[in-house]
Amino acid sequence: MKSNFLKIFMIALLPIFAVSCIDNKVEVEDLPRDPVSFEYYIEGDYHLDYYIDSDITFISTSPTEGEAVWDFGDGKSAVGDTVRHPFDVAGTYNVKLTINGITKSQVLMVSDIKPLVSINPIEGGVCEVKNTPVSFSLEIPNPKNRELTYKWIFPARTKSVAGEALEISTDTLPGEVIFGNVGSQTVRLQVTMDGRLLEEAVLNVPVGYNKEVPTLYYAVQGGHLMAYKLISDKPEDMDVLPFDLGLASGEHPFTLLYKEPSLYVLDAGAGWYFQNEEAQASGGDGKISVVAKDGSKIETMISNAGGPAFQDPFYGCIVDNDLYFADRNTGIIKVPLKTRDALYSASEFPYYVQHTTLGYYNNGWNYGCIGGSLGMIGDTWYWCKNYNGYGIFRFKDADILLSPTSGGTPAPEAGIALEGSSFLPKSFVYATKSEKICFTLFGTGNEGFYVCTLDELNAITKASELAPYKKLFGTLEFVPNKTGKPAAIEGHTSEFAAICQIAYDEINDCAYFGYRNTHNDATCAPTGIYRYNFATGQIEQLPIGDNVYGMVINNIPSKLF
Repeated sequence: MKSNFLKIFMIALLPIFAVSCIDNKVEVEDLPRDPVSFEYYIEGDYHLDYYIDSDITFISTSPTEGEAVWDFGDGKSAVGDTVRHPFDVAGTYNVKLTINGITKSQVLMVSDIKPLVSINPIEGGVCEVKNTPVSFSLEIPNPKNRELTYKWIFPARTKSVAGEALEISTDTLPGEVIFGNVGSQTVRLQVTMDGRLLEEAVLNVPVGYNKEVPTLYYAVQGGHLMAYKLISDKPEDMDVLPFDLGLASGEHPFTLLYKEPSLYVLDAGAGWYFQNEEAQASGGDGKISVVAKDGSKIETMISNAGGPAFQDPFYGCIVDNDLYFADRNTGIIKVPLKTRDALYSASEFPYYVQHTTLGYYNNGWNYGCIGGSLGMIGDTWYWCKNYNGYGIFRFKDADILLSPTSGGTPAPEAGIALEGSSFLPKSFVYATKSEKICFTLFGTGNEGFYVCTLDELNAITKASELAPYKKLFGTLEFVPNKTGKPAAIEGHTSEFAAICQIAYDEINDCAYFGYRNTHNDATCAPTGIYRYNFATGQIEQLPIGDNVYGMVINNIPSKLF
Protein backbone atom coordinates (compact mmCIF):
# COMPACT_ATOMS: atom_id res chain seq x y z
CA MET A 1 0.00 0.00 0.00
CA LYS A 2 2.78 2.33 0.98
CA SER A 3 4.70 1.51 -2.25
CA ASN A 4 1.67 2.24 -4.46
CA PHE A 5 1.09 5.61 -2.76
CA LEU A 6 4.70 6.62 -3.40
CA LYS A 7 4.40 5.76 -7.11
CA ILE A 8 1.18 7.76 -7.50
CA PHE A 9 2.79 10.77 -5.66
CA MET A 10 5.90 10.79 -7.90
CA ILE A 11 3.77 10.58 -11.07
CA ALA A 12 1.75 13.57 -9.85
CA LEU A 13 4.95 15.63 -9.43
CA LEU A 14 6.17 15.11 -12.99
CA PRO A 15 4.09 17.94 -14.50
CA ILE A 16 5.40 20.31 -11.87
CA PHE A 17 9.04 19.45 -12.60
CA ALA A 18 8.35 19.77 -16.30
CA VAL A 19 6.90 23.24 -15.90
CA SER A 20 9.77 24.37 -13.69
CA CYS A 21 12.34 23.51 -16.33
CA ILE A 22 10.85 25.82 -18.95
CA ASP A 23 12.98 29.03 -19.50
CA ASN A 24 10.96 32.19 -18.93
CA LYS A 25 12.05 35.12 -21.08
CA VAL A 26 12.54 38.39 -19.17
CA GLU A 27 10.95 41.31 -20.90
CA VAL A 28 13.15 44.43 -20.74
CA GLU A 29 11.19 47.60 -20.29
CA ASP A 30 12.71 50.76 -21.80
CA LEU A 31 12.62 53.47 -19.15
CA PRO A 32 11.94 57.02 -20.24
CA ARG A 33 15.10 58.91 -21.24
CA ASP A 34 15.76 62.63 -21.45
CA PRO A 35 15.45 63.64 -25.10
CA VAL A 36 18.76 65.51 -24.76
CA SER A 37 21.59 64.42 -22.43
CA PHE A 38 25.37 64.48 -22.27
CA GLU A 39 28.42 63.34 -20.29
CA TYR A 40 31.87 64.86 -19.82
CA TYR A 41 35.27 63.70 -18.60
CA ILE A 42 38.99 64.50 -18.62
CA GLU A 43 41.73 62.12 -19.73
CA GLY A 44 45.18 62.03 -18.20
CA ASP A 45 46.72 62.55 -14.77
CA TYR A 46 44.08 64.96 -13.48
CA HIS A 47 40.96 63.12 -14.61
CA LEU A 48 39.33 63.65 -11.20
CA ASP A 49 39.93 67.40 -11.12
CA TYR A 50 38.53 69.94 -13.52
CA TYR A 51 41.31 72.51 -13.70
CA ILE A 52 41.58 75.47 -16.05
CA ASP A 53 43.48 74.62 -19.26
CA SER A 54 42.33 70.98 -19.12
CA ASP A 55 40.73 69.65 -22.31
CA ILE A 56 37.33 68.45 -21.20
CA THR A 57 35.58 65.99 -23.52
CA PHE A 58 31.82 66.46 -23.89
CA ILE A 59 29.77 63.62 -25.46
CA SER A 60 26.12 63.77 -26.46
CA THR A 61 24.17 60.72 -25.24
CA SER A 62 20.87 62.07 -26.60
CA PRO A 63 18.26 59.85 -28.31
CA THR A 64 17.08 62.91 -30.24
CA GLU A 65 18.64 63.18 -33.67
CA GLY A 66 19.92 66.41 -35.08
CA GLU A 67 22.83 68.82 -34.86
CA ALA A 68 24.40 69.03 -31.35
CA VAL A 69 25.10 72.66 -30.42
CA TRP A 70 27.14 73.32 -27.29
CA ASP A 71 27.19 76.49 -25.15
CA PHE A 72 29.96 76.23 -22.53
CA GLY A 73 28.82 79.20 -20.46
CA ASP A 74 32.04 81.13 -20.96
CA GLY A 75 31.00 82.85 -24.19
CA LYS A 76 32.28 80.03 -26.38
CA SER A 77 30.41 77.32 -28.29
CA ALA A 78 30.94 74.28 -30.50
CA VAL A 79 29.04 71.88 -32.77
CA GLY A 80 29.29 68.09 -32.86
CA ASP A 81 28.32 64.96 -30.99
CA THR A 82 31.77 64.85 -29.32
CA VAL A 83 33.72 68.03 -28.65
CA ARG A 84 36.60 69.19 -26.47
CA HIS A 85 36.81 72.46 -24.62
CA PRO A 86 39.20 74.00 -22.03
CA PHE A 87 38.20 76.79 -19.64
CA ASP A 88 40.55 79.72 -19.17
CA VAL A 89 39.15 81.06 -15.87
CA ALA A 90 38.13 79.22 -12.71
CA GLY A 91 34.44 79.36 -11.87
CA THR A 92 31.06 77.67 -12.09
CA TYR A 93 29.74 77.24 -15.61
CA ASN A 94 26.29 76.29 -16.89
CA VAL A 95 27.04 74.05 -19.89
CA LYS A 96 24.14 73.60 -22.34
CA LEU A 97 23.53 71.13 -25.17
CA THR A 98 20.75 71.94 -27.66
CA ILE A 99 19.36 69.56 -30.30
CA ASN A 100 16.31 70.47 -32.43
CA GLY A 101 15.36 73.22 -30.00
CA ILE A 102 15.53 70.96 -26.92
CA THR A 103 18.14 72.01 -24.33
CA LYS A 104 19.83 70.14 -21.51
CA SER A 105 22.08 71.99 -19.04
CA GLN A 106 24.53 70.82 -16.34
CA VAL A 107 26.60 72.82 -13.84
CA LEU A 108 30.37 72.33 -14.11
CA MET A 109 32.86 73.65 -11.52
CA VAL A 110 36.31 74.50 -12.87
CA SER A 111 39.15 74.97 -10.36
CA ASP A 112 42.15 77.22 -10.62
CA ILE A 113 45.56 75.62 -10.66
CA LYS A 114 47.14 75.51 -7.21
CA PRO A 115 50.60 74.25 -6.24
CA LEU A 116 50.40 71.15 -4.04
CA VAL A 117 53.32 71.00 -1.59
CA SER A 118 54.01 68.13 0.79
CA ILE A 119 56.84 67.06 3.04
CA ASN A 120 58.66 63.86 2.22
CA PRO A 121 58.72 61.10 4.87
CA ILE A 122 61.16 61.78 7.71
CA GLU A 123 63.28 58.98 9.08
CA GLY A 124 62.16 58.32 12.64
CA GLY A 125 58.98 60.37 12.10
CA VAL A 126 60.10 63.48 14.02
CA CYS A 127 61.71 66.56 12.52
CA GLU A 128 64.21 67.75 15.15
CA VAL A 129 65.29 71.37 15.30
CA LYS A 130 68.78 71.99 13.88
CA ASN A 131 69.21 68.25 13.20
CA THR A 132 66.79 66.76 10.69
CA PRO A 133 67.10 67.44 6.93
CA VAL A 134 63.69 67.94 5.33
CA SER A 135 62.79 67.76 1.65
CA PHE A 136 59.59 68.55 -0.21
CA SER A 137 57.49 67.24 -3.06
CA LEU A 138 55.71 69.56 -5.46
CA GLU A 139 52.87 68.96 -7.86
CA ILE A 140 51.48 71.65 -10.15
CA PRO A 141 48.81 70.72 -12.70
CA ASN A 142 49.93 72.36 -15.95
CA PRO A 143 47.92 70.95 -18.87
CA LYS A 144 49.27 73.46 -21.41
CA ASN A 145 52.87 73.43 -20.13
CA ARG A 146 52.86 77.14 -19.37
CA GLU A 147 56.03 78.82 -18.10
CA LEU A 148 56.40 78.63 -14.32
CA THR A 149 58.51 80.60 -11.86
CA TYR A 150 58.95 79.74 -8.17
CA LYS A 151 59.50 81.60 -4.93
CA TRP A 152 59.94 79.49 -1.79
CA ILE A 153 59.79 81.48 1.46
CA PHE A 154 61.21 79.87 4.60
CA PRO A 155 60.89 80.84 8.29
CA ALA A 156 63.72 82.51 10.17
CA ARG A 157 66.84 80.47 10.96
CA THR A 158 66.19 77.92 8.20
CA LYS A 159 69.43 76.66 6.62
CA SER A 160 70.50 74.48 3.73
CA VAL A 161 72.21 71.19 4.56
CA ALA A 162 75.46 72.99 3.71
CA GLY A 163 74.81 75.39 6.60
CA GLU A 164 73.90 78.45 4.53
CA ALA A 165 71.06 80.71 5.71
CA LEU A 166 68.00 80.13 3.55
CA GLU A 167 65.15 82.61 3.39
CA ILE A 168 64.10 82.52 -0.27
CA SER A 169 64.68 79.98 -3.04
CA THR A 170 63.69 80.27 -6.70
CA ASP A 171 64.44 76.65 -7.56
CA THR A 172 61.70 74.30 -8.63
CA LEU A 173 62.55 72.31 -5.50
CA PRO A 174 64.91 73.83 -2.92
CA GLY A 175 66.59 70.61 -1.84
CA GLU A 176 66.95 69.58 1.80
CA VAL A 177 66.61 72.20 4.53
CA ILE A 178 67.13 72.24 8.30
CA PHE A 179 64.84 74.31 10.54
CA GLY A 180 66.33 76.42 13.33
CA ASN A 181 63.23 77.03 15.47
CA VAL A 182 60.84 74.75 17.36
CA GLY A 183 57.10 74.77 16.65
CA SER A 184 54.92 75.02 13.56
CA GLN A 185 57.32 76.23 10.85
CA THR A 186 55.49 77.71 7.88
CA VAL A 187 56.88 77.20 4.39
CA ARG A 188 55.24 79.25 1.64
CA LEU A 189 55.45 78.78 -2.11
CA GLN A 190 54.45 81.46 -4.62
CA VAL A 191 54.20 80.33 -8.25
CA THR A 192 53.56 82.42 -11.33
CA MET A 193 52.20 80.80 -14.49
CA ASP A 194 52.88 82.84 -17.63
CA GLY A 195 53.19 85.86 -15.35
CA ARG A 196 49.96 85.19 -13.41
CA LEU A 197 50.38 84.62 -9.65
CA LEU A 198 48.63 81.45 -8.53
CA GLU A 199 47.13 80.88 -5.10
CA GLU A 200 49.92 80.62 -2.53
CA ALA A 201 50.71 77.15 -1.15
CA VAL A 202 51.27 77.04 2.61
CA LEU A 203 52.79 74.07 4.45
CA ASN A 204 53.14 73.88 8.25
CA VAL A 205 55.98 71.62 9.34
CA PRO A 206 55.92 70.53 13.01
CA VAL A 207 59.49 70.85 14.28
CA GLY A 208 60.30 69.24 17.60
CA TYR A 209 63.09 69.82 20.08
CA ASN A 210 66.22 67.65 20.04
CA LYS A 211 65.56 66.54 23.63
CA GLU A 212 62.47 65.18 25.32
CA VAL A 213 60.60 67.88 27.28
CA PRO A 214 57.01 68.42 28.55
CA THR A 215 54.28 69.95 26.36
CA LEU A 216 51.87 72.73 27.30
CA TYR A 217 48.45 72.64 25.62
CA TYR A 218 46.18 75.68 25.64
CA ALA A 219 42.88 76.83 24.13
CA VAL A 220 42.80 80.21 22.38
CA GLN A 221 39.69 82.34 22.73
CA GLY A 222 37.93 82.18 19.34
CA GLY A 223 40.89 80.27 17.91
CA HIS A 224 42.55 76.88 17.88
CA LEU A 225 43.98 74.35 20.29
CA MET A 226 47.70 74.95 20.53
CA ALA A 227 50.76 73.14 21.89
CA TYR A 228 54.03 74.58 23.17
CA LYS A 229 57.24 72.79 24.15
CA LEU A 230 58.49 73.68 27.65
CA ILE A 231 62.23 74.01 27.14
CA SER A 232 64.37 75.12 30.08
CA ASP A 233 67.75 75.01 28.30
CA LYS A 234 66.82 76.79 25.06
CA PRO A 235 69.87 77.98 23.08
CA GLU A 236 70.13 81.71 22.41
CA ASP A 237 69.95 81.19 18.65
CA MET A 238 66.65 79.30 18.71
CA ASP A 239 63.04 80.41 19.14
CA VAL A 240 60.23 78.26 20.54
CA LEU A 241 56.94 78.82 18.72
CA PRO A 242 53.58 77.16 19.36
CA PHE A 243 52.16 74.31 17.32
CA ASP A 244 48.73 74.83 15.82
CA LEU A 245 46.80 71.56 16.12
CA GLY A 246 44.37 72.84 13.47
CA LEU A 247 41.30 72.22 15.67
CA ALA A 248 38.91 74.89 16.92
CA SER A 249 39.05 75.52 20.67
CA GLY A 250 35.27 75.73 21.01
CA GLU A 251 33.06 78.42 22.51
CA HIS A 252 34.35 78.61 26.10
CA PRO A 253 36.89 75.86 26.80
CA PHE A 254 37.53 76.81 30.42
CA THR A 255 39.30 73.52 31.23
CA LEU A 256 41.77 71.26 29.45
CA LEU A 257 42.77 67.92 30.99
CA TYR A 258 45.36 65.38 29.91
CA LYS A 259 45.84 61.67 30.35
CA GLU A 260 48.13 59.82 27.98
CA PRO A 261 47.57 59.76 25.06
CA SER A 262 44.65 62.20 24.90
CA LEU A 263 43.68 65.79 25.58
CA TYR A 264 40.20 66.42 27.05
CA VAL A 265 38.52 69.74 26.25
CA LEU A 266 35.69 70.91 28.54
CA ASP A 267 33.68 73.49 26.61
CA ALA A 268 30.93 75.31 28.53
CA GLY A 269 29.33 76.42 25.26
CA ALA A 270 28.08 79.82 24.16
CA GLY A 271 25.56 80.45 26.94
CA TRP A 272 27.78 79.91 29.95
CA TYR A 273 26.39 82.73 32.12
CA PHE A 274 22.90 83.23 33.55
CA GLN A 275 20.18 83.57 30.92
CA ASN A 276 16.38 83.44 30.90
CA GLU A 277 14.56 80.37 32.18
CA GLU A 278 13.74 79.04 28.70
CA ALA A 279 17.40 79.11 27.69
CA GLN A 280 18.41 77.44 30.93
CA ALA A 281 15.91 74.62 30.37
CA SER A 282 17.03 73.57 26.88
CA GLY A 283 19.84 75.88 25.80
CA GLY A 284 22.69 73.52 26.63
CA ASP A 285 25.44 73.36 24.00
CA GLY A 286 28.50 72.39 25.99
CA LYS A 287 30.50 69.22 25.46
CA ILE A 288 33.67 67.35 26.33
CA SER A 289 35.90 66.44 23.39
CA VAL A 290 38.76 63.94 23.28
CA VAL A 291 41.66 65.04 21.10
CA ALA A 292 44.70 63.02 20.05
CA LYS A 293 47.81 64.70 21.46
CA ASP A 294 49.04 65.56 17.96
CA GLY A 295 45.62 66.87 16.85
CA SER A 296 45.17 64.06 14.32
CA LYS A 297 41.84 62.89 15.75
CA ILE A 298 38.93 64.37 17.70
CA GLU A 299 35.95 62.58 19.23
CA THR A 300 33.00 63.64 21.36
CA MET A 301 33.06 62.17 24.84
CA ILE A 302 29.77 63.60 26.08
CA SER A 303 27.49 66.37 24.81
CA ASN A 304 24.83 68.42 26.56
CA ALA A 305 23.20 69.60 23.32
CA GLY A 306 19.61 70.63 24.01
CA GLY A 307 19.89 69.89 27.71
CA PRO A 308 19.77 72.35 30.61
CA ALA A 309 22.42 75.00 30.02
CA PHE A 310 23.43 74.92 33.68
CA GLN A 311 24.63 71.34 33.15
CA ASP A 312 27.23 72.20 30.53
CA PRO A 313 30.78 71.16 31.58
CA PHE A 314 32.73 74.06 33.11
CA TYR A 315 35.65 72.88 35.25
CA GLY A 316 36.98 69.44 36.05
CA CYS A 317 39.78 66.98 36.75
CA ILE A 318 40.81 63.40 36.01
CA VAL A 319 41.20 60.89 38.83
CA ASP A 320 42.36 57.42 37.84
CA ASN A 321 40.15 56.37 34.89
CA ASP A 322 37.32 58.84 35.40
CA LEU A 323 36.73 62.44 34.47
CA TYR A 324 34.88 64.61 36.98
CA PHE A 325 33.28 67.82 35.74
CA ALA A 326 31.39 70.52 37.57
CA ASP A 327 28.38 72.15 35.97
CA ARG A 328 27.54 75.79 36.58
CA ASN A 329 25.98 75.62 40.03
CA THR A 330 24.66 72.21 41.09
CA GLY A 331 27.36 69.59 41.47
CA ILE A 332 30.05 67.32 40.09
CA ILE A 333 29.39 64.58 37.54
CA LYS A 334 31.57 61.50 37.04
CA VAL A 335 32.17 60.14 33.52
CA PRO A 336 34.40 57.15 32.66
CA LEU A 337 37.27 58.16 30.37
CA LYS A 338 36.28 55.48 27.85
CA THR A 339 32.90 57.17 27.24
CA ARG A 340 32.29 58.27 23.63
CA ASP A 341 29.40 59.91 21.74
CA ALA A 342 27.20 60.08 24.83
CA LEU A 343 24.35 62.53 25.29
CA TYR A 344 24.23 63.77 28.86
CA SER A 345 21.33 62.58 30.98
CA ALA A 346 21.04 62.69 34.75
CA SER A 347 19.89 59.07 34.81
CA GLU A 348 22.91 57.71 32.95
CA PHE A 349 25.43 60.11 34.52
CA PRO A 350 24.12 60.96 38.02
CA TYR A 351 25.79 63.54 40.23
CA TYR A 352 28.81 62.26 42.11
CA VAL A 353 28.22 65.04 44.63
CA GLN A 354 25.73 67.92 44.79
CA HIS A 355 25.67 71.03 46.91
CA THR A 356 22.84 69.44 48.88
CA THR A 357 24.83 66.25 49.56
CA LEU A 358 27.56 68.01 51.54
CA GLY A 359 27.27 69.49 55.00
CA TYR A 360 28.23 72.88 53.56
CA TYR A 361 24.65 73.34 52.34
CA ASN A 362 23.09 76.21 54.33
CA ASN A 363 26.32 76.05 56.29
CA GLY A 364 28.73 77.96 54.02
CA TRP A 365 27.01 77.79 50.67
CA ASN A 366 23.45 77.96 49.40
CA TYR A 367 21.52 76.88 46.31
CA GLY A 368 22.96 78.33 43.11
CA CYS A 369 26.50 78.47 44.47
CA ILE A 370 28.64 79.16 41.39
CA GLY A 371 31.95 77.32 41.14
CA GLY A 372 35.40 77.60 39.68
CA SER A 373 38.13 75.02 39.19
CA LEU A 374 38.18 71.77 41.15
CA GLY A 375 40.63 68.98 41.84
CA MET A 376 42.17 66.71 44.45
CA ILE A 377 45.17 67.31 46.68
CA GLY A 378 45.97 63.99 48.28
CA ASP A 379 42.61 62.46 49.17
CA THR A 380 40.86 65.81 49.62
CA TRP A 381 38.70 67.59 47.07
CA TYR A 382 39.24 71.35 46.58
CA TRP A 383 36.43 73.30 44.88
CA CYS A 384 36.53 77.07 44.29
CA LYS A 385 33.31 79.03 44.89
CA ASN A 386 32.57 82.70 44.30
CA TYR A 387 28.82 83.28 44.61
CA ASN A 388 26.29 82.18 47.28
CA GLY A 389 29.30 80.68 49.00
CA TYR A 390 32.84 82.02 48.93
CA GLY A 391 36.12 80.21 49.31
CA ILE A 392 37.84 76.95 48.49
CA PHE A 393 35.50 74.30 49.85
CA ARG A 394 37.21 71.04 50.81
CA PHE A 395 35.81 67.59 51.47
CA LYS A 396 36.62 63.89 51.24
CA ASP A 397 34.61 61.13 49.62
CA ALA A 398 33.48 60.00 53.06
CA ASP A 399 31.86 63.43 53.57
CA ILE A 400 29.37 62.93 50.72
CA LEU A 401 25.90 62.36 52.19
CA LEU A 402 23.72 59.46 51.05
CA SER A 403 20.71 61.76 50.65
CA PRO A 404 20.26 65.52 50.20
CA THR A 405 20.19 67.77 53.23
CA SER A 406 18.36 71.04 53.77
CA GLY A 407 20.84 72.15 56.40
CA GLY A 408 21.85 71.38 59.93
CA THR A 409 24.45 68.81 58.88
CA PRO A 410 28.03 69.26 60.15
CA ALA A 411 30.40 70.67 57.54
CA PRO A 412 33.28 68.46 56.32
CA GLU A 413 36.27 68.47 58.64
CA ALA A 414 38.63 69.69 55.90
CA GLY A 415 36.83 73.05 56.03
CA ILE A 416 36.81 76.17 53.87
CA ALA A 417 39.96 78.06 52.88
CA LEU A 418 39.80 81.75 51.91
CA GLU A 419 36.25 82.04 53.18
CA GLY A 420 34.42 85.29 52.53
CA SER A 421 33.39 87.61 49.71
CA SER A 422 36.66 89.55 49.83
CA PHE A 423 38.59 86.60 48.31
CA LEU A 424 36.64 85.05 45.38
CA PRO A 425 39.03 82.17 44.44
CA LYS A 426 38.74 81.13 40.81
CA SER A 427 41.50 78.62 40.02
CA PHE A 428 44.28 76.70 41.73
CA VAL A 429 46.94 74.02 41.23
CA TYR A 430 49.12 72.14 43.70
CA ALA A 431 52.87 72.03 42.98
CA THR A 432 53.93 68.59 44.16
CA LYS A 433 57.64 69.30 43.88
CA SER A 434 57.64 72.53 45.90
CA GLU A 435 54.63 71.42 48.01
CA LYS A 436 52.87 74.73 47.52
CA ILE A 437 49.48 75.77 46.20
CA CYS A 438 49.05 78.44 43.52
CA PHE A 439 45.66 80.17 43.41
CA THR A 440 43.99 83.19 41.86
CA LEU A 441 41.72 85.64 43.69
CA PHE A 442 39.34 88.18 42.23
CA GLY A 443 37.78 89.83 45.25
CA THR A 444 37.80 93.61 44.81
CA GLY A 445 41.22 94.96 45.75
CA ASN A 446 42.71 91.48 46.18
CA GLU A 447 42.88 90.43 42.54
CA GLY A 448 45.97 88.49 41.65
CA PHE A 449 48.08 85.34 41.65
CA TYR A 450 49.16 83.85 44.99
CA VAL A 451 51.54 81.12 46.15
CA CYS A 452 51.82 79.58 49.63
CA THR A 453 51.97 76.30 51.54
CA LEU A 454 48.80 74.48 52.55
CA ASP A 455 49.43 75.40 56.20
CA GLU A 456 49.82 79.07 55.21
CA LEU A 457 46.60 78.83 53.18
CA ASN A 458 44.73 77.54 56.22
CA ALA A 459 46.02 80.44 58.31
CA ILE A 460 44.66 83.16 55.98
CA THR A 461 41.40 84.42 57.44
CA LYS A 462 41.34 88.03 56.27
CA ALA A 463 42.49 89.99 53.23
CA SER A 464 45.24 91.82 55.15
CA GLU A 465 47.08 88.51 55.52
CA LEU A 466 47.41 87.96 51.76
CA ALA A 467 50.26 90.36 51.05
CA PRO A 468 53.24 87.98 51.63
CA TYR A 469 51.87 85.50 49.10
CA LYS A 470 50.92 87.78 46.20
CA LYS A 471 53.05 87.53 43.04
CA LEU A 472 53.27 90.32 40.47
CA PHE A 473 54.57 90.49 36.94
CA GLY A 474 57.17 93.14 37.66
CA THR A 475 54.95 95.80 39.21
CA LEU A 476 51.86 94.95 37.18
CA GLU A 477 48.63 93.41 38.53
CA PHE A 478 46.48 90.56 37.27
CA VAL A 479 42.97 92.07 37.37
CA PRO A 480 39.79 90.40 36.04
CA ASN A 481 36.99 91.88 34.02
CA LYS A 482 34.12 92.15 36.53
CA THR A 483 32.04 94.92 35.00
CA GLY A 484 28.62 93.32 35.31
CA LYS A 485 28.15 93.71 31.56
CA PRO A 486 27.16 90.84 29.23
CA ALA A 487 29.49 87.90 28.77
CA ALA A 488 30.66 89.19 25.40
CA ILE A 489 33.27 91.05 27.43
CA GLU A 490 33.98 88.10 29.68
CA GLY A 491 31.28 87.74 32.23
CA HIS A 492 29.14 89.19 35.00
CA THR A 493 30.43 90.13 38.43
CA SER A 494 29.62 86.67 39.77
CA GLU A 495 30.40 84.76 36.56
CA PHE A 496 33.69 85.96 35.20
CA ALA A 497 36.11 83.97 33.07
CA ALA A 498 39.30 85.56 34.46
CA ILE A 499 42.25 83.16 34.86
CA CYS A 500 40.41 79.92 34.15
CA GLN A 501 43.01 77.29 34.90
CA ILE A 502 46.54 76.92 36.24
CA ALA A 503 48.73 74.10 34.88
CA TYR A 504 51.71 72.60 36.68
CA ASP A 505 54.94 71.42 35.05
CA GLU A 506 56.24 68.92 37.58
CA ILE A 507 59.52 68.34 35.72
CA ASN A 508 60.64 71.98 35.67
CA ASP A 509 58.62 72.94 38.78
CA CYS A 510 56.72 75.82 37.16
CA ALA A 511 53.05 76.85 37.09
CA TYR A 512 51.43 78.32 33.96
CA PHE A 513 48.28 80.35 33.38
CA GLY A 514 46.64 82.45 30.68
CA TYR A 515 45.66 86.06 31.40
CA ARG A 516 43.44 88.34 29.31
CA ASN A 517 43.78 92.07 29.90
CA THR A 518 40.24 93.08 28.90
CA HIS A 519 40.69 96.50 30.51
CA ASN A 520 43.35 97.62 28.02
CA ASP A 521 44.95 99.15 31.09
CA ALA A 522 48.70 99.73 31.13
CA THR A 523 48.78 99.17 34.89
CA CYS A 524 47.67 95.57 34.31
CA ALA A 525 49.81 92.77 32.93
CA PRO A 526 49.48 92.37 29.14
CA THR A 527 47.47 89.57 27.60
CA GLY A 528 49.35 86.31 27.23
CA ILE A 529 50.68 83.18 28.94
CA TYR A 530 52.59 83.46 32.20
CA ARG A 531 54.85 81.13 34.15
CA TYR A 532 55.56 81.16 37.88
CA ASN A 533 59.02 79.72 38.46
CA PHE A 534 59.29 78.22 41.95
CA ALA A 535 63.09 78.26 41.77
CA THR A 536 63.27 82.04 41.23
CA GLY A 537 60.00 83.06 42.85
CA GLN A 538 59.27 85.22 39.80
CA ILE A 539 56.48 85.44 37.24
CA GLU A 540 57.69 85.45 33.64
CA GLN A 541 55.77 85.99 30.42
CA LEU A 542 56.10 83.55 27.54
CA PRO A 543 56.45 85.02 24.02
CA ILE A 544 52.78 84.21 23.36
CA GLY A 545 50.20 86.99 23.38
CA ASP A 546 47.10 84.87 22.78
CA ASN A 547 43.84 85.20 24.70
CA VAL A 548 43.82 81.90 26.59
CA TYR A 549 41.15 79.97 28.48
CA GLY A 550 42.05 76.47 29.71
CA MET A 551 45.51 74.93 29.67
CA VAL A 552 47.13 71.69 30.75
CA ILE A 553 50.57 70.08 30.63
CA ASN A 554 51.54 66.68 29.31
CA ASN A 555 54.34 65.93 31.77
CA ILE A 556 55.51 62.90 29.78
CA PRO A 557 58.65 64.23 28.04
CA SER A 558 58.75 64.05 24.25
CA LYS A 559 60.52 65.74 21.36
CA LEU A 560 57.26 66.60 19.61
CA PHE A 561 53.94 65.58 21.21
